[in-house]
Amino acid sequence: MRTIGKTMGLVGMFLVLAASQAWAVDVEGVQIPESLDVEGGKLQLNGTGVRSKFFFDLYVGALYLVSPSPDAEHIIAADKPMAIRLHILSKLITSEKMEEATREGFVQATDGNTVEIQGRIEEFISVFQEEEIAKGDVFDLMYVPEQGVLTHKNAELLISVPGLDFKRALFGIWLSDDPVQKSLKQGMLGD
Repeated sequence: MRTIGKTMGLVGMFLVLAASQAWAVDVEGVQIPESLDVEGGKLQLNGTGVRSKFFFDLYVGALYLVSPSPDAEHIIAADKPMAIRLHILSKLITSEKMEEATREGFVQATDGNTVEIQGRIEEFISVFQEEEIAKGDVFDLMYVPEQGVLTHKNAELLISVPGLDFKRALFGIWLSDDPVQKSLKQGMLGD
């Protein structure tokens, strides 16, 4: 079941609308903000990269942290606010393909140990089933300690999934020793 209670408070905590943000970089024609505003502070852009497959650019990924770090293991383990922004570049990304790739990513990131978080994985993946993904869509996957991962699509809060263990697995999709794409991981780590 979706955990969207306290929506107004959560929306107030993270303001992800680009109107008040300075732009840091242009990646494949996508303007990536240098920071995301957080109540009482900001998350800083750590790095960006492009997810490609068979010579097609699929999405731009950007990692935001309280303070920059190149240490993937530390980032995955940290119980601190952080976010990953995915900006869809291609019509080749469908809801079905995103669902399938995300499932595979969780298996890779956890070495197949998804039993403890399987129900939450299904809950999270349901955001891709709501409405077809379109070129230009932006997903913000924000981790808030003691609340979990808040998933926004085009600045609208869709779901909140609890647990540091879930966050570790989710961020591991991009940052683990077996990431979805090594060059994307390196870019998100600022390399």
